Amino acid sequence: MILQAKNQLTLQEFLNLPPGEGDVTYELVDGQASPKMSPKKFHSKLTRALLNLIEQCCQGKGEVCPELAVALTRRGRDWMPIPDILYISNERLPPDWEQEGACSVPPDLVIEIISPGQTFGQMAAKAKDYLDAKVLRVWVLDSKARSITVFYPDAAPQTYMGEELLTDSLFEGLQFPVEQVFQKAKIPLATE
Repeated sequence: MILQAKNQLTLQEFLNLPPGEGDVTYELVDGQASPKMSPKKFHSKLTRALLNLIEQCCQGKGEVCPELAVALTRRGRDWMPIPDILYISNERLPPDWEQEGACSVPPDLVIEIISPGQTFGQMAAKAKDYLDAKVLRVWVLDSKARSITVFYPDAAPQTYMGEELLTDSLFEGLQFPVEQVFQKAKIPLATE
């Protein structure tokens, strides 16, 4: 369900909306408050596994946050997505970031995990929107394919699977086999 407004919501109007009922979190998309799917067990376990990997690599170099809203622009409009994980380096951290509220600058990395009901195509389109909004890197994790696709602003996306080592020039020293994420999260192999 999308909270429909007669007019398109501005970022400030969206921020002034009352909180959603129950366990509902909203994102600002195309001037409307759009509910974000609440993470389920596998999703949460994958988030934790990725969060731990990124934190180990980036200790002292920036902030890693799950489910933090970020104020961006999408197709000329205010956009406030809530990525599953974001990383923002100390160089990009705004001085007022310790305040409550959304991150006010594009992060270095956004990680999105495909949830039930979402498609890779939808996430690829969202990845392009993030890159257009000056996010430096987007990772899309597909638990069914057991893959991570890395989207770059200046190169074609690259998909990593199985024992392939995911490396990224954005993170010096980061290197792990993609399957490790699924094993750490204890995600079983799909049976036919």
